[in-house]
Amino acid sequence: MQKIHRKIHAWYQSCGRHTLPWRNTDDPYYIYLSEVMLQQTQVKTVLDRYYFPFIERFPTLKALGEAKLDEVLKMWEGLGYYNRARNLHSTAALVSELPREIDALIQLPGIGKNTAHAVAAFAFRQPVPIMEANVKRILCRLYRLETPKEKELWEYAYRLVDRENPFDYNQAMMDIGATICLPKNAQCDLCPLESICQGKVAPQRYPIKKKRTVPTREQHIVIHSYDGRLALSQRSGKFLHGLWGFESMEVPPCAAEYLGEVSHIYTHFKLNCKVYLYYESAPEKTDYFTPDEIRELAISKVDEKILKVLDREVERLW
Repeated sequence: MQKIHRKIHAWYQSCGRHTLPWRNTDDPYYIYLSEVMLQQTQVKTVLDRYYFPFIERFPTLKALGEAKLDEVLKMWEGLGYYNRARNLHSTAALVSELPREIDALIQLPGIGKNTAHAVAAFAFRQPVPIMEANVKRILCRLYRLETPKEKELWEYAYRLVDRENPFDYNQAMMDIGATICLPKNAQCDLCPLESICQGKVAPQRYPIKKKRTVPTREQHIVIHSYDGRLALSQRSGKFLHGLWGFESMEVPPCAAEYLGEVSHIYTHFKLNCKVYLYYESAPEKTDYFTPDEIRELAISKVDEKILKVLDREVERLW
């Protein structure tokens, strides 16, 4: 195993992504933030638009905890999976410094087993493995696991981890999965793990990809307009909680004008919205905003698309 670890480290020294900012800091908050942002999100997206502005606005965990949730959601706008932002805010409100122990980290809102291991390995240099998607794929191919159980994967991960240098080892494993051990067209001849990989003959078999169908949901969205302002309400349910949005109705008012449709694909379903504009003769809702005020609110991607439909209609009429 020492020979394999040397190969992994040699590969990382020459081919690893050393310039990623969260790999060049020992601040646990910055590392924790990167781990949360990178869940379900590409590195380029996080780097180009979110990581640095978020840190500039909330430079410490304490500053994040003292901020209003609306401010946090606004900075997260467009990144999606808003529950991540809410959990970040909740954790920051509970602690001003992250604990070093994995068991203590897991007790905090939104920190699961992998995130806790990542913070422990990268921020506190603890000799533990991580288990993000790229690493899972590597392990499945190394040990020819078609439908692995989570417990089994963690057992293999702990068996393979370099306890002497867990930081570089774990970063290398992620990079190998991101650049060499790809879901399709794996470049096995370039992989430092090639000599021990049991699945290199047919890597695409491991793991077996589950087929899933994405259901479609239909909604009628009504934009209530009064005196040049638009009505929005702050969502309180689990989905998109805390974000501002337009009203969904079973049946639009008879006088509502049909504007068009928008669609948006979430992880577990596709949403199709028929959009209507309804001019009120008297205020029927609680909160009305001008277009400029709406730009200061945290709204979802689908509500941004609805606003664009409205903007196009206004341009057409004028």
